[in-house]
Amino acid sequence: MQPTPPPTDVATEAPSEPVVQAWSLAEEAPDSGVAAAEGIRDAVGSSNSTIGSLVGTLDEWALSFGNLRISLFDVLIVVTIIFGVLIFAWFVSRVARRVVRRVTKLDMAQQLLAEKIVTILVWAGAFFIGIDLLGIDLTALAVFSGAFGLAIGFGLQKTFGNLIAGIILLMDKSIKPGDVIAVTDMAGQESFGQIRKIGVRAVSVTTRDQREYLIPNENLMINQVENWSYSSKNVRMQVYVGVSYEADMDLAEKLMLEAAKASDRVLKSPPPTVWMSEYGDSSVNFTIHCWIQDPEEGVGNVRSQVLKKLWWLFKENDIEIPFPQRDLHIRSSGQMDRLLEILAHEKLHESKAKE
Repeated sequence: MQPTPPPTDVATEAPSEPVVQAWSLAEEAPDSGVAAAEGIRDAVGSSNSTIGSLVGTLDEWALSFGNLRISLFDVLIVVTIIFGVLIFAWFVSRVARRVVRRVTKLDMAQQLLAEKIVTILVWAGAFFIGIDLLGIDLTALAVFSGAFGLAIGFGLQKTFGNLIAGIILLMDKSIKPGDVIAVTDMAGQESFGQIRKIGVRAVSVTTRDQREYLIPNENLMINQVENWSYSSKNVRMQVYVGVSYEADMDLAEKLMLEAAKASDRVLKSPPPTVWMSEYGDSSVNFTIHCWIQDPEEGVGNVRSQVLKKLWWLFKENDIEIPFPQRDLHIRSSGQMDRLLEILAHEKLHESKAKE
């Protein structure tokens, strides 16, 4: 019998494979950084070895927060992008405003409205360009959008309300730069001023005494506004005059008209008029109505010119400007007579005592 060969394994042993752990299935998260910084770093490193080494040195100085890695080079790139976007937006908005101002077909209100719209569009575009260059994913902020929108709604509602109100005022042309409107201060005293500027938040109004009032745009849209220049700049002003009851009324009215026409700012058409307003305690009161077309230059100075001229005209024609007079009449009675006797007796007694 032939010797039986040694037993051979039917199945050869398969080569051992590395054991796959569950934690190794996850891909290694790359270090996150600024997208623009990565592109610039690669481009500079391939073009110039010296600058590439410097960039590499700056990139080595970094701080890591979990998967987030921020290097000094990233910080420099972010600061450069922010300043570059701001300068770009400022330059483009300024050029756009100059282009709008050169359009002669638009009036002042339309130019200001176009400037505001162009400025908003330019800054909004610059914001999204900066977001794209920095590689910020806006979807990552979706969690905070609700809280952020709520904060904007409560904190900046007045700002956005005034912005929209200013745009509406410019669209309907009810308020525009150069208009003269009535202004009431905190003490309740009413004055008038000229609109110098319509800003994002408020309207700047300058009075004749160079006081500048900043009135929120919402107040001008909601509250009643007295606009002297809305449809026409012609304004009628009044000058009040009183003359004596003994004066010649026809001559006094003629002199009042002459004094009003003597002012160079009083319009010839419509002409000045004189009305007798009332019989006062000491005088017959008149009102001189005259028209001007430049209220922004002041009203009180025109009234002063008319009154000064009228003063000399009244002097030359012997027309009296009365002042308040009071006549005191004492009715006699028994008690009054008794009081006078007592006073006279006391006075006589004091004189004898002195002697």
